[in-house]
Amino acid sequence: MNVRKLKSGVAAILVAGLSMSMFACGEKETSSYKSLDSATREEVAQIASADDRLTGELENKTIKWMSNWDINPDGTGKNTPIELAIFQERYGGQVEYHMIDWSTRYDSLANAINGDEGIDFFPASDLDAFPRGAIRGMFVPVDDYIDYSTPLWSDVKQANDMMLWNGKHYVIVNQVTGDKCAVIYNRKTVEEAGLEDPAALYKKGEWTWDAFQKMLTKFVDPDEGFYGIDGWWFESGLSATCGVPYVGLKDGKLVNNLKDPAIERVQNWMYDLYTTNCVAIGVGDFGWTAQPTYIKEGKTMFYPCGLWAMYCSADQWQNNFGEDAFFVPMPKDPNSSEYYIPCGLDGYVMVKGGKNPQGVAKFAECKRLTLLNERAAELGEEQMFDDYGWTQEMVDMKKSMDELALANPYFDFYTGITPDITNILDSNENGIRASSKGTPWSESVSAVYAQIDAFLKDVNDHPVSDTVKTE
Repeated sequence: MNVRKLKSGVAAILVAGLSMSMFACGEKETSSYKSLDSATREEVAQIASADDRLTGELENKTIKWMSNWDINPDGTGKNTPIELAIFQERYGGQVEYHMIDWSTRYDSLANAINGDEGIDFFPASDLDAFPRGAIRGMFVPVDDYIDYSTPLWSDVKQANDMMLWNGKHYVIVNQVTGDKCAVIYNRKTVEEAGLEDPAALYKKGEWTWDAFQKMLTKFVDPDEGFYGIDGWWFESGLSATCGVPYVGLKDGKLVNNLKDPAIERVQNWMYDLYTTNCVAIGVGDFGWTAQPTYIKEGKTMFYPCGLWAMYCSADQWQNNFGEDAFFVPMPKDPNSSEYYIPCGLDGYVMVKGGKNPQGVAKFAECKRLTLLNERAAELGEEQMFDDYGWTQEMVDMKKSMDELALANPYFDFYTGITPDITNILDSNENGIRASSKGTPWSESVSAVYAQIDAFLKDVNDHPVSDTVKTE
């Protein structure tokens, strides 16, 4: 089905989550540099001039973007994003790309700041920039340039207020997304196993931990080559469903929640999944490497992963997951009154020493307009979604996941503070993955709780650095 004809409301929710989609699914390279066709460009110009939510002018029309991916059209064949086209047409703006390697991006940023290169903005979508960048003196508050109480920002004000640090907003959250971690599966495998489709269970309000585990226990048989949960993202994905982050933010202070009963409950459940062979990695002949193609081959039931794995051409995602691949949100915690899922975000942070913060604010407003202006949303959907081979049902499921995320925003800050905290809590030894690898949560908490407490106290006592600190 051609998703070009879907309602613009669906498109508006989907567009923002796809700005980085062109480097997903194996980063397929082409030599094509695309630009908008003349008719689309003309329509964008009309939108940009007619919508009164965009105000003022820009004296400095260039904003400097530092990232491992380009907002502009590039050699991947990516077209001009609608928000960039609006920025160009309304303000005469342009984005100057400063390319860096992802693994050393914070060192590169620190060097650029200290060298007075005037980098204006940096991606927040990796969820490791906040509050890390404020703590290290790399980012600056955005409050002087963006008013989150205005109609352009009102629907994401709650999410932006969750990013307050030292009394200031340090993140520009354009959109909360539900695509950070979904349960990818193959419908043919589910049907042949005599099980009910997770999408049907979700529609009935029955997609819970219990349903998830029941499907696994009926399917898994390592001796026969049938496995349960694959991948390296499911622990954080399942953890999010309890609604309590490992490291939260309350009243402007980071909070250690490792002893919270909800965290203990989800960790004990993951330990139970391990003891019943429901976790694929390390079981039987599966090995210690993720095997996404086992979804296509009918050997594995679930592959929890970010939907970036399906933000690519159909032949690419079908190569891993098969023609009958589908996805649903992470299952609901049956003990929670709300349905929490892992939340991603589309957004930016303003860099210390930037020369054009006003330009960044105007570009962010263009992004918001792409979501809120009905025709701009349609153009964004038309531009991006035909290439993925998605069905309307897939798009509707993604929309539903985004609605869940916006209704109950969940952010865990343990990856956005210091590398020490991230390394401890990401470890297989005593971190959040340990229970699914055979270590009881009580042992992990005893081993790391005091360390995490000490790190958080130091950060809370010294929330903002006046000088730029490297890792």
